[in-house]
Amino acid sequence: MNSKVNKLVTASMLAALTCIATMIIKVPTVGTNGYVNIGDSIVLLSTWLMGNPYGAVAAGIGSGLADLISGYASYVPGTVIIKFLMSFVAFIVYKLLNKTKAPKIVNWVVSGVVAELIMVFGYFSYESTFLGYGLAAAASIPSNLIQGITCLVIGTILIAALSRIKFFKELSER
Repeated sequence: MNSKVNKLVTASMLAALTCIATMIIKVPTVGTNGYVNIGDSIVLLSTWLMGNPYGAVAAGIGSGLADLISGYASYVPGTVIIKFLMSFVAFIVYKLLNKTKAPKIVNWVVSGVVAELIMVFGYFSYESTFLGYGLAAAASIPSNLIQGITCLVIGTILIAALSRIKFFKELSER
């Protein structure tokens, strides 16, 4: 199969999985209209498997679509940008760490922590400014941190398992 077609199909699948994972478990956050979910585990997986720009686009589209379908339309622009940036920056960090010959697990965790910090501060910024919550947006920081930690653990377990499968190993090495 054509490499570009393969990447587009895989990115589309990851966007759909991101949307589904985001919508499976939704726990409303205190103080804002947001919610905690496990979608970031697939955002991270998209990052590590697809890289830039495919993984970042899959992360942004899948997460934004979940907000739109779930009735959180005011979050869609912020979510698309935040998730895209999470993935885009995390992949850059991941590639830089790969040059150090550090163990893969370290590269996944460090780049994942960077991604989740972008998520936490990205939503605080979006909610406090664009949604007009002001400092009340800080109320969502603890739940976003819990989401970030949970998704980092799930994402790391998923990539460790999938990286042993030939298709995913070859995909992530491109």
